[in-house]
Amino acid sequence: MGSHQKPSTAGKPIRCKAAVCRVAGAPLVMEEVTVAPPQAHEARIRIVCTSLCQSDVTFWKLKDFPGITPRILGHEAIGIVESVGAEVTELTEGDTVIPVFLPDCGECSDCLSKKSNLCSKLPFKVSPWMPRDGTSRFTDLDGNTIHHFLSVSSFSEYTVVDIAHLTKIDLDGDVQMNRACLLSCGISTGVGAAWRTADVEEGTTVVIFGLGSIGLAVAEGARIRGAARIIGIDMKPEKFDVGQLEDFRVQMVALSCLECIELQVINEMTEGGADYCFECVGLPSLMEEAYACCRKGWGKTIVLGVARPMSEMKLECFEVLHSGKILTGSLFGGLKPKSDIPMLLKRYMDRDLELDKFVTHELDFKEINTAFDLLIEGKSLRCVMWMDR
Repeated sequence: MGSHQKPSTAGKPIRCKAAVCRVAGAPLVMEEVTVAPPQAHEARIRIVCTSLCQSDVTFWKLKDFPGITPRILGHEAIGIVESVGAEVTELTEGDTVIPVFLPDCGECSDCLSKKSNLCSKLPFKVSPWMPRDGTSRFTDLDGNTIHHFLSVSSFSEYTVVDIAHLTKIDLDGDVQMNRACLLSCGISTGVGAAWRTADVEEGTTVVIFGLGSIGLAVAEGARIRGAARIIGIDMKPEKFDVGQLEDFRVQMVALSCLECIELQVINEMTEGGADYCFECVGLPSLMEEAYACCRKGWGKTIVLGVARPMSEMKLECFEVLHSGKILTGSLFGGLKPKSDIPMLLKRYMDRDLELDKFVTHELDFKEINTAFDLLIEGKSLRCVMWMDR
């Protein structure tokens, strides 16, 4: 008797389930879509599991561009290569990959430099299209275009991703995909910001504005670096129980609103200001307050939160000139995906980096709207959704 081998889908359109954002802020619609074959420099990925990030919620709510509908959101995931397009040599069918919103072409001067992780060949954009040809690989069953999100669109059983946005990994037998997928965005961003962008030093004081998963990932990175004190500031003290915060070595400070007297309290707690401040919410007012809480002379403020498009923050020129502080942004924590994600995965396998405690919920893909509710209500850090369980 011969073996029954599954017919190859390479080069052919694939029909699959996807959670489509049809109306901004409305529940996602689970529907069947068509995913075109990959073009040159692209791979089609079978998503194994995906998790929900606050950035997905931010853009899900947007009614004006760069918000756009219909769209397949999702950008934190792990998957298996189903097929590759022309001129793809570094990936092959069956490879395990982590898609990342930030490109890493490996060829331009920025990608080759240790000073930057901002690719100049394929600059990061919040685009509804594939990065090289400005078209979509998604259509609905009526043939209408469905837009991409952050070059990933992981809320689909299959997606097409440019190879500059894919990192190949080798999973150890003890490493599960529902943990490795966290390195696709939030955890890498927070840990990387502490390690690369801030370069947190042993014995220093860290203040984190916003205790979501990115803020707690900053705390994890600061813990590994040997920070003496990690203070977490959040306006929702009920979000996570005290025991959970203790797991992250975070000293909780709950502020009803950020007023001068409360900022004075933070500065008194840090004896003149923190060595490092991290804004992990995406509010211009919090970015300003984080800068105000930073120690004069050498303090660094790192902005990680994704603010609404066209948002502005205001700083006094006198303060900037005379305080000697540093203010900087940090996309993907300053990490280079293709080299740093495997490094973080090894740190996890060596039990040096914690991932398990970030996963507060695991659901089936069809329950994706429940995952949105959990995150919006502050009941979830990372909710991992299995595409086929």
